[in-house]
Amino acid sequence: MGSEAEVVRKPRFLCLHGFRTSGAILKKQMETKWPQSVLEKLDLVYPDGSFPAQGKSDVEGIFDPPYYEWFQFNKEFTSYTNFDECLAYIEDIIIKQGPFDGLLGFSQGAILSGALPGLQAKGVALTKVDKIKFLIIVGGAKFKSESVAENAYASPIQCPSVHFLGETDFLKPYGLELLESCVDPVVIHHPKGHTIPRFDEKGLETMLKFLERIQKEVA
Repeated sequence: MGSEAEVVRKPRFLCLHGFRTSGAILKKQMETKWPQSVLEKLDLVYPDGSFPAQGKSDVEGIFDPPYYEWFQFNKEFTSYTNFDECLAYIEDIIIKQGPFDGLLGFSQGAILSGALPGLQAKGVALTKVDKIKFLIIVGGAKFKSESVAENAYASPIQCPSVHFLGETDFLKPYGLELLESCVDPVVIHHPKGHTIPRFDEKGLETMLKFLERIQKEVA
C-alpha cells in the first residue's frame, strides 16, 4: 500500500461516440486501435448518446446495435434538434458519473467535445459541473449554426487539446477550422479517413508527451 503507482490518479475522460454508434462501439474501436501504452494512462468512461438512432447507421453489419445519436441535424448541419436536451443529458452524466478532467470525442462526439468548453465558459452548458480541462478530438469540426458557434467559439479554447486529422477524412477541412479556435493545439496526422486511427511512431510519441503533460496537471 501507499506505493506511488497507487497514489497517482489518471486523467478521467468522458468519451462521446460518433453519430449512430454507441459507447460500447467506441470502446471497442479504441481498444482495438490504440496501444496499451496510451490506454493505461487514461480513465475512460463510454456512455451512450442521448437518443436511440432515428435512422440507418453507417456501422450496421460491422458493429452490433443498439445505436445512438447525441442530437439530430439538417443536411447542411446548420440547424439542430434536441440540442439543449443533449447538453442537459451530458451534464447529468457528469453529475452522476463524474467528476471528469476532460472530454474525448469522435465525429459527432468530437464536434460536441470541441464546443463544450466554450459553451461552458459562456454559461450556456455544463453550469453545474467542474470546468473541462482537456480535450482529445478525433475527426472533429465546428458547429456551423451561428446560435451555437457564437457561444462555443466566442473566445479561444484555452484547455490543452490534441486533435487527430485524417488525410482522407471528409471532415478534415472543418477539423482544421476548429484548430484555429484552440490555443496551442497538439496535432496528430494520420493517413486514414473518418475513423479512430492507429498510431505511427511519431504520433505515439506526440500522444505520450501530451498525456505526460496533462498527468502533471491532474497530479
